[in-house]
Amino acid sequence: MSEPLDPARTSAESPYHSARVRNYFLGIMTLTYALNLFDRQLLSMLQESIKADLLLSDTQLGLLTGTAFAFFYVIAGVPIARFADRGGNRRNIISLAVGLWSLMTAISGLASSYAQLLLARMGVGLGEAGGSPPAHSMISDVFPPQQRATAMATYSVGVNIGIMLGFLLGGILNEFFGWRMAFLVVGIPGILLALLIRATVVEPVRGWSENREVEPEVINLGVALKLLWQSHTFRHIALGGGLTALMGYGTMNWSAPFFIREFGLGTAELGIWLAMGSGVCGAVGTYYAGFYCDRLSVKDKRWNLWLPALAALVAGVCMVIILNQSNPYMALSVNLLMGGLITCYVGPCIATLHGIVDPRMRATVSAIFYLIINIIGLGIGPTLIGAISDYYAATLGDGSLRVALLIVIPIAALWSAAHFMIAARYLRKGL
Repeated sequence: MSEPLDPARTSAESPYHSARVRNYFLGIMTLTYALNLFDRQLLSMLQESIKADLLLSDTQLGLLTGTAFAFFYVIAGVPIARFADRGGNRRNIISLAVGLWSLMTAISGLASSYAQLLLARMGVGLGEAGGSPPAHSMISDVFPPQQRATAMATYSVGVNIGIMLGFLLGGILNEFFGWRMAFLVVGIPGILLALLIRATVVEPVRGWSENREVEPEVINLGVALKLLWQSHTFRHIALGGGLTALMGYGTMNWSAPFFIREFGLGTAELGIWLAMGSGVCGAVGTYYAGFYCDRLSVKDKRWNLWLPALAALVAGVCMVIILNQSNPYMALSVNLLMGGLITCYVGPCIATLHGIVDPRMRATVSAIFYLIINIIGLGIGPTLIGAISDYYAATLGDGSLRVALLIVIPIAALWSAAHFMIAARYLRKGL
C-alpha cells in the first residue's frame, strides 16, 4: 500500500517541483537513450563493409545485429531492473550502463575476427540492458499520470535521434574513414555522458509524482511475474510491441543493405535519407503519438493502444509500397512516412503499463516488456530476415533480401495490430 505524501515536505525534499529541473532530467535521459540507439544502429550502416572485410553471410550479420546483442540485453535486463526496484540508486545504474556500452562500442572497432566482434556486441547488449528500465521508473516518479505518455514519448524520441545519428554519421564515417574508425569515434562521447549523469542528475523520491509514499517492502519477483501473466492487457501489449519491434528492427537493420543491393546507393547519400526517415520523421511521430494519447485518453484510455495498432497497419502498407518501387527516390520518400510510424507504440505502451502496476514494479515491468519485445523484435527479426534472404539467394541473388522483407514485415504488421486491439478490450480492468 502507498500513503499520501505531504506536498510541502515533498517539494522541500525533491528538486523536481521545478519544471526546469524536470525538463533537464528528461533531456538528459532522452540524450542517453539517443546514444543507446546510436551505438546500436551504427552497426546496420557498417554491415556491408564488415561483411566484405570479414567474409560473412547474411545469417552471420543477422546474428551480429540481432541475436548476439539481444541475448545479453534480455538476460541482464530483469536482474538490473529488480535491483532498481529494490531500492538501488537508479541514477548510478544508468551512469555505469552508459559507460560500459560506450566502452564496448569502441572495442568493436578493434575486432579482427567475427568472434571478437560478436563478443564485443554482446558487451554492448549487457551495458544497454541497464539503460531504459531504471530510466522509465525515474520518469514515472517525476511526471504525473496525466503527463506520463508525453514524457515517455519524449524519452522515446531518443530512439529516433539515435537511429538518425547512426544512419547519418555511420554512413559518412564508414565511407570516408572505414567501419573500425566509426566504432571508435562513436564510443568516446558515452564515457563523458556517463560522468555528466553521475554529477548532475538527482535520484527522485519513489511515488513523488503521485504524491504518495511507497513502502520499502519489495514485491517478490514471482508475485510480480504472476500478476503480469494474469493480465490480459500486459500479455497482448507485450506481444503487440514485440511484433512492432520486429518490424522496426527488421527494417532498421536491413534497409541500408536493401537499398545498396537493389539500387546501388552509396552509404553517405543513403545515410541522409534513412536518417531523415527514422530520425526526423520518427521523432515527430513518436512524440506526437504520446502527446495525442495523453489528450485522447482523457475520454477513452483505449486510445493508448488504438493508435499503435493503426500506426503498425499503415507502416506495413508502406513497406509493401517500398519493396515494389523501381525508383529508389520514390521508395525512400515512402520510407519517410514509415519512419514516422514505426516507433509510435513505445511511449503509449510504457505509460499504460506503468499506470496498471504498483510503483515498486515499474522498472521490472519495463524490463520484462523490453525482454519480450527484444526477444521477438531484435532476437528473431534481423536473423529471420537474414536466414530467409540466404534461403532464396541461390535463385534470386541480391533480390532475395527484398523477398525476405516482403514476407516478414506485412505479416508482423497485421499480427501486432490484432494484439493491440485485443489489449484495448482489457485495458480498463488493468491488473
